[in-house]
Amino acid sequence: MIRGPIPQDPPAPERRTLELTIDGRPVGVPEGSTIIDACTALGIETPTLCFLQTLTPVNACRVCVVELEGARTLVPACARKVEPGMVVRTDSERVRHSRKMVLEFLGSSVDLSTAPDAQRYTAAYDADASRYGPNAQTVAQPVKVDNQLYVRDYAKCILCYKCVEACGTDAQNTFAIAAAGRGFDAHISTEFDVGLPDSACVYCGNCIGVCPTGALMFSSEHEMRAEGTWDESRQTQTDTICPYCGVGCTLRLNVQDNEIVKVTSPLETSVTNGNLCIKGRFGTVYVQNKE
Repeated sequence: MIRGPIPQDPPAPERRTLELTIDGRPVGVPEGSTIIDACTALGIETPTLCFLQTLTPVNACRVCVVELEGARTLVPACARKVEPGMVVRTDSERVRHSRKMVLEFLGSSVDLSTAPDAQRYTAAYDADASRYGPNAQTVAQPVKVDNQLYVRDYAKCILCYKCVEACGTDAQNTFAIAAAGRGFDAHISTEFDVGLPDSACVYCGNCIGVCPTGALMFSSEHEMRAEGTWDESRQTQTDTICPYCGVGCTLRLNVQDNEIVKVTSPLETSVTNGNLCIKGRFGTVYVQNKE
């Protein structure tokens, strides 16, 4: 069989370099970059909870805010595009105070016990959620267990909207969930607030893959945590290719005690950018079927 040339992506258009200053240090980044891209180029870590490179920025969590000279308010580093001559401060007293307040508000109302990044930022900014007292309003509620694949614990939800985006145009295009309510009553809901099994959800689990707090969690992980057997220090990760179809999605098998405890997919793979279907994410049970 005579094969033609392998199709190649067209070359990316050349972008001019924009110069700006961050924390007194000059940096040049391609046009269209965000402030967080420029910070990364300088090795400056910016705290983020709602940001993910594969999703459209929604500026929901506000922990990435920075001070921009000439701007009246702090700006979200994840979404604000770089402009020539910008002067940015990422570690000023105003920035640190704002980030600390956001983390304290989250910590006082949401269970962050399975949110390692939020815990790390809380320590870094010396945030003390307990100062709001034991009667601070919370979003505590029972865990929703209505299927065998994953649970929804909205007591841990920070409304970052990542799950909504992954369910929508950024990945799955199913639109099974959206934000509902306003103010403190705002929450993630299915259409008409029906139960998940009655919704449009196709159980791809891409919402779990992007959740930063464990509000959406594999049933296997939820059950092991309840039993006290979940131990990431004893887990190994092995990448393989999904056997179910010809797309070639990369599966990352998370294994503890010789059992697959959950399946993820690395963001950096170009085939699906971390997204999987229901078979790839949940269809490995047969591997451990000893019958």
